[in-house]
Amino acid sequence: MDTKVLSSGIRYSNLPESYVRPESERPRLSEVSQCDNVPVIDLGCDDRSHIVQQVALACINYGFFQVINHGVSKEAVERMLQVAHDFFGLPVEEKMKLYSDDPSKTMRLSTSFNVKKEKVHNWRDYLRLHCYPLHKYVPEWPSNPPSFKQIVSDYCVQVRELGYRLHELISESLGLEKDYIKKVLGEQGQHMAVNYYPPCPEPELTYGLPGHTDPNALTILLQDLQVAGLQVLKDGKWLAVNPQPNAFVINIGDQLQALSNGTYKSVWHRAIVNTDMPRMSVASFLCPYDHALISPAKPLTQHGCGAVYRDFTYAEYYSKFWGRNLDQEHCLELFKN
Repeated sequence: MDTKVLSSGIRYSNLPESYVRPESERPRLSEVSQCDNVPVIDLGCDDRSHIVQQVALACINYGFFQVINHGVSKEAVERMLQVAHDFFGLPVEEKMKLYSDDPSKTMRLSTSFNVKKEKVHNWRDYLRLHCYPLHKYVPEWPSNPPSFKQIVSDYCVQVRELGYRLHELISESLGLEKDYIKKVLGEQGQHMAVNYYPPCPEPELTYGLPGHTDPNALTILLQDLQVAGLQVLKDGKWLAVNPQPNAFVINIGDQLQALSNGTYKSVWHRAIVNTDMPRMSVASFLCPYDHALISPAKPLTQHGCGAVYRDFTYAEYYSKFWGRNLDQEHCLELFKN
């Protein structure tokens, strides 16, 4: 493979060797069933206590849920997906100006996950952006397509508002004050990964992304409506989560698992690929500020159940996470008491 990115316009007839997983690590697509009862929470419901109860059940039993009537405009979503398609459709020479395999860069086009560290690559290209505060980061974003900065800025503002609403609901669902999570996480960072999964000649041999949990607090995922690819681990089995119109998938991240003292589980999820169609997704990550001290909420460590995790800063966690392979054991295991 001469080019560093997959979105080069080349259609591969065979999967390059560097993408082939050992037999024991392959996705076994024929064994995956549909997740038929994905929790779908209507944020437009007038009964707040009902929403809070639904959030609690979803976070305990699944570690993720979908939201509808979420307040992010349909236009913002459609424009975001369109500009993402337009970006990955640019000539490869244009895109490669933004390429980097340095995870510390705040704006970069890259491929796979952590090219320098991993043994086997993943069938994905992605554009990684820092999104908060906007005035600091927008100037370094792509200026092609010309509408990119405006469209993505609008989308980021609306998604951040949704994230704050969800933090309040999750706090309340744990029996905490509604601003508890917001206070602990501090001035939150916001990152985005615009993921592009090209058609793959042998999808049963590789992943778009292997099974992993998210290192941040909360992930708000916009799925491609045309092409499924997200799978979650539930009761030891991988289940396919089909996209739902006008919905976001909300993943509980590692920081909320720690903060909830393990009551809520950070969901293991993966992206699989297919032979026919490219797939897009847009993941927005809300992250604690670097020096936020993450520890189990005191009310959740009483009644004889002690703190499962030691205190740590988000910066400490994040550097551990990026220093490993994505599909190693859960990073949170390293912070257990």
